[in-house]
Amino acid sequence: MTTPAAHPPTPNSLPRIVVASLIGTTIEWYDFFLYGSAAALVFNKLFFPGSDPLVGTLLSFLTYAVGFVARPVGALVFGHFGDRVGRKRLLVVSLVMMGGATCAIGVLPTHAAVGAVAPVLLTVLRLVQGFALGGEWGGAVLLVSEHGDARRRGFWAAWPQTGAPAGQLLATGVLSLLTASTSESAFLSWGWRVPFLLSGVLVVVGLWIRLSVDESPVFKAALARASSGEPEKPPLVAVLRDHWRDVLVAMGARMAENISYYVITAFILVYATEQSQLPKQSALDAVLIGSAVHFAAIPAWGALSDRIGRRPVYLIGAAGVGLWAFPFFALADSGNFGGLLIAVTVGLVLHGGMYAPQAAFFSEMFATRMRYSGASIGAQFASVAAGAPAPLIATALLAEYGSGTPVALYVIAAVVVTLVAVGLAPETRHRDLDAPGPESRDGAASAPAGSPTPGTASASPGPADGRRGPGAGRRC
Repeated sequence: MTTPAAHPPTPNSLPRIVVASLIGTTIEWYDFFLYGSAAALVFNKLFFPGSDPLVGTLLSFLTYAVGFVARPVGALVFGHFGDRVGRKRLLVVSLVMMGGATCAIGVLPTHAAVGAVAPVLLTVLRLVQGFALGGEWGGAVLLVSEHGDARRRGFWAAWPQTGAPAGQLLATGVLSLLTASTSESAFLSWGWRVPFLLSGVLVVVGLWIRLSVDESPVFKAALARASSGEPEKPPLVAVLRDHWRDVLVAMGARMAENISYYVITAFILVYATEQSQLPKQSALDAVLIGSAVHFAAIPAWGALSDRIGRRPVYLIGAAGVGLWAFPFFALADSGNFGGLLIAVTVGLVLHGGMYAPQAAFFSEMFATRMRYSGASIGAQFASVAAGAPAPLIATALLAEYGSGTPVALYVIAAVVVTLVAVGLAPETRHRDLDAPGPESRDGAASAPAGSPTPGTASASPGPADGRRGPGAGRRC
């Protein structure tokens, strides 16, 4: 049986792959999160004027949610072609699309200039952002996961995940710097455009690095095997036929992770300024510092998943977020920066317990020639039900009840869904991403009792070309 050792990374190639994936995901998340922060602080005034402040914010978050609706479409399209022609090419396309849309937002006319056309154009560009991000995540984590070092896959695959807090850190940092250095009128006039235009420079850097890396050796080996075998079914068909349970697990696992993240980083900007009466700068600074700690925590959680498994780490993170929901809002209600900072930082560290093992966990669920499609579909379809409406629902609950308690209950409900989904899932850390061996009919790979140490990886996620063998047990 082929093991990961058969395709070891060339000297220094794995760190280069990690850096390329990290920088690319950082840029894409910077673009995506920049919109979220601007939706909470700027777009409600410039694109939806004349409304009640909370109503304007709801309308602004509605365009924010549109980006999530486009993400599953991006997952389907990019997943299909990523499983057919490779990970690298599609990652280049996603980066160009995201950067172009973000730069275009930076030159958009506002409602004062063109009336109702302004929010329509804003919504269209948000759709392009969501479509691009829907294809980015799966390719970035797979490029790292499939390049080797099975014993530390959780640690290495967690690095592209740090692109989310790094992008949040960069987006919030640039906005924070501008709000601190410009007047309110100057920021609303031109200052908010600067972070969006900056994306063009970042994309050039990201493309230069991303074009320098090699295609995944696991994918190239699977492509070679498939070329001499029977014709393949489209990856989407194979995923829905053979891995539908894994897709449902991935979607359930994403519920608490996605909802809690956008409550902690996007909705909190509204809650802190409207409910707790804290300055906008304080809210931005709390998210900024919390994102820096989040960035450091994710690789640590990933490394822990290599030692004790993906499921235990994920369950710890989910349970922690649920237990923290009420203290989170109690601290935010304190009305001081210190309380808000603790609320955001602890919440993001606990969130990292779910987000860090997610890359390796989802990658290990699917066979190579359907892995891009399977991981992307599971992750991005959940974002429509989880991340997309989270700021909208949280803001509506705040407007209706004037309290963070209903929002905390909303987060806890999502945590229950995630605990059930992950609790029912098999452990995956011993699976060999490249093994063409048998797989169970329901999509779960088998492993004999007394699984080998990480790295020997006798369990298989299934045939690299997506074909099925005899059934096997559900747990590793």
